[in-house]
Amino acid sequence: MKHLLNTSIMLALTAGIAGAGVTTTTTTDFSNGAEGWTGPSGIGGATTIEPNGGNDGAFMRTQFNDFGVTFRNDSNADFLGDYTTAEEITISIDVQVEYLNFFGQDVSRPWLLELRDFDTAQGGYPWNSAWFLFDNISQANNSDWMTYSITFDPNSTDLPMGWGGYGAEDPDTFEPTLPDGVTFADVLSGVDEIAFTTLQPGFFFSFTDHTIGIDNISITRTVPTPSALALLGLSGLVGTRRRR
Repeated sequence: MKHLLNTSIMLALTAGIAGAGVTTTTTTDFSNGAEGWTGPSGIGGATTIEPNGGNDGAFMRTQFNDFGVTFRNDSNADFLGDYTTAEEITISIDVQVEYLNFFGQDVSRPWLLELRDFDTAQGGYPWNSAWFLFDNISQANNSDWMTYSITFDPNSTDLPMGWGGYGAEDPDTFEPTLPDGVTFADVLSGVDEIAFTTLQPGFFFSFTDHTIGIDNISITRTVPTPSALALLGLSGLVGTRRRR
């Protein structure tokens, strides 16, 4: 009886500590510059950092005419790398649409997060990616700042609900998908670029005038504490002894 009681206490302590991971959050609010974030620029327009008018202070703003617009980061390590070291990740961004117009007509466009891995790309594709469609955005619905956020388990092998894949094509439906043998966790174990974009894989869009602002881009990683990992290992040993 004493052995069983000790085992129960150990398992209870393990459950309590394992549920309390260490959480770290990195946020780019553009008060210290771009911090690796870039937007479209060139013949179609430009992306700038404005000192005022964001969701409290500075923000990144693009005015661009093209099929779509993409804000990306491939240099800030806080937003890149191996996501699978965390047990849970939350990514968030604030968006405001000043103007989204196609030949004089207000339109809506998809707004999505895309996590890109260049190292596993194959078949002529530039990258493999997992992407999540937040919603459609428009001037009518997003004239005020709006926050979009997604929380997910980066260690999932299957694409979680609401996520899509890119890097291959389904031979029957012709929809974009991850290549055979590449899992959600595979892509997230080596994120080379994070992007927020109106260009949804598998869709084609006409030239559109975009004036869009982004602000307060954040990533929150929750990782198990070392003590929780140690107790998880210990509880496993205790359980094994008990079964024998």
